[in-house]
Amino acid sequence: MTHLTLKARRQRAALLGGSLVLVLLTACHADPRPAGTGSAAPRPASTPAAAATAAGLTAQQRLNLLADTISTAPADTTGGLPYTYLHLQSWTRASTTIVRTDVRRWRHDADGSGREIIRRAPDLHGLNHQPTPQERQEFSRAVPHTLHHGIGDLHPHLPGDIPANPRELIRLLAPPALADEPAYPRILTSGIVELATSQHLNPRQRATTLRALAAAPHLTYKGTTTDLAGRTGMSFQIVADGSTSTLLIHPDTGDLLAATEWINRGRRPGLHSYTLLLAHTRTRNTETPTSPTTAAAVTRLR
Repeated sequence: MTHLTLKARRQRAALLGGSLVLVLLTACHADPRPAGTGSAAPRPASTPAAAATAAGLTAQQRLNLLADTISTAPADTTGGLPYTYLHLQSWTRASTTIVRTDVRRWRHDADGSGREIIRRAPDLHGLNHQPTPQERQEFSRAVPHTLHHGIGDLHPHLPGDIPANPRELIRLLAPPALADEPAYPRILTSGIVELATSQHLNPRQRATTLRALAAAPHLTYKGTTTDLAGRTGMSFQIVADGSTSTLLIHPDTGDLLAATEWINRGRRPGLHSYTLLLAHTRTRNTETPTSPTTAAAVTRLR
């Protein structure tokens, strides 16, 4: 997740209630591919969705096949522009309430400065809550707050280049020493979600991330379904360490569409988090796109 200086963190805590947690988890039960298999550029394919959603495949086979046949997105043509732009909506527990937040973020990739526009819908009391599409309308009625971040305030989840080898990426996202712990799948997939929600990933990086996901334990494929924005994706689920977590993956581009976690047991069962990744791209400045629905080369995940 984006890391902020102490001053910036205090600003965000006042607006977000300390709860803008863009973490969600899922995993699978397969070994990573041999070293070097993730280094080649993904091959274009005419019907990657049909291939990855075909009957009779395991969850791991589907992820690896999608990585092999991944298609480009409009934002993949904006690689030379200086700012990363992300539009996220999240439902996140904070003690016994659910905090609902809409964030549009511009980060200057070279120096870590940027801008955020944050809207908060009214908090919901209680944790036994399933978010609905109608709730998203409340964000448009919320008062926007703008945060300006200085040099070094904003960072992607991983510094430097993302490795092309999935095994190297896995080591960066989850400590190998914890591989036998029940929480390991959650740690790994949490890192994957934070990676996807902190920067634009190009086709090669998305392919490597899918292969890394296909190396975590206990994943099952639940078919195709839609998220709160009405977008259809491939649903991968994991039940582990007392929670059920789901990732919804775009069947063509391999983008993360949505991520959710539900706590199954303990003193406070219920929703832990639900996150929508609505758009990502690179831009020339912090003024474009001028609204969540206007941009020339934004990948609007549908």
